Amino acid sequence: MNGKVVTVDNGVISAGISGNCFTRNLKNLSDKSLHFFVGLTVLLGLWWLAIYLITLDPAKSTFADFSPLSAFQALPDLWLDDTIPDALETTGYRLGMGLFLAILIGVPIGILMGQIRWFQRLTNVPFQFLRMISPLSWEPIAVVVFAGWDEAIVFLIAIAAVWPIAFATAAGLAKVDPAWFKVARNLGAKPWHMVSRIILPAIMFDVITGIRLALGVAWIVVIPAEFLGVSSGFGYAIQDARESLEYANLMAMILMIGIVGFVLDTLCVMLIKRFSWHRG
Repeated sequence: MNGKVVTVDNGVISAGISGNCFTRNLKNLSDKSLHFFVGLTVLLGLWWLAIYLITLDPAKSTFADFSPLSAFQALPDLWLDDTIPDALETTGYRLGMGLFLAILIGVPIGILMGQIRWFQRLTNVPFQFLRMISPLSWEPIAVVVFAGWDEAIVFLIAIAAVWPIAFATAAGLAKVDPAWFKVARNLGAKPWHMVSRIILPAIMFDVITGIRLALGVAWIVVIPAEFLGVSSGFGYAIQDARESLEYANLMAMILMIGIVGFVLDTLCVMLIKRFSWHRG
């Protein structure tokens, strides 16, 4: 059929299947790369066009420092004078500690919400109420309660990130077939075995999805939290560039914030695909 000869030899069949898979994967990678670069080019083009239109007015010529070219030209100097490396280290530390605390608190809370019905009913309204409070509104209280700004910022990140993790964990556990727990108990599984052998593997996809959402919220919170009280981090670097009227540096730091955030989100997507039950 179709003018093709099918050979029954196992080696030929295997080679044909492998070749088709390789070709399909290569095509998918090519399509994704094309979409990535086209989308990025469009974004940079719109950025350049906006600055060009603004600077047509001579009174607004200073906005030229906000252009993509100025931002890219400022990046090497900011890296060589340790502005970017220091910001990566300090902001990364605060973000990592805040997310670690959020995971440490959010996953157990989510397991309790998904496993114990009365606990879910009792805590749903209070948790939803706390979730809707802007994390940055806790900043004046955090400054009073904690001895230093670093601890206060870590608290703000944790209070922002804990809810997506907790609710995603609970939602994932609600999808687990209750028969699994009955079979495990009949086979003599202990509570720790239930958690480590059934619950965590079953909800890992949902937990990492929650962590991805939490990371996005935390990354948004950490930057404005660093505007006041600290002398390091991406937020401080932006504030310092604004006060010193170094607008090219300001845009370069904003560009770096987007790059770092994109890389972190991409890592989460890779983990989600790794633990997805629906992957091929």
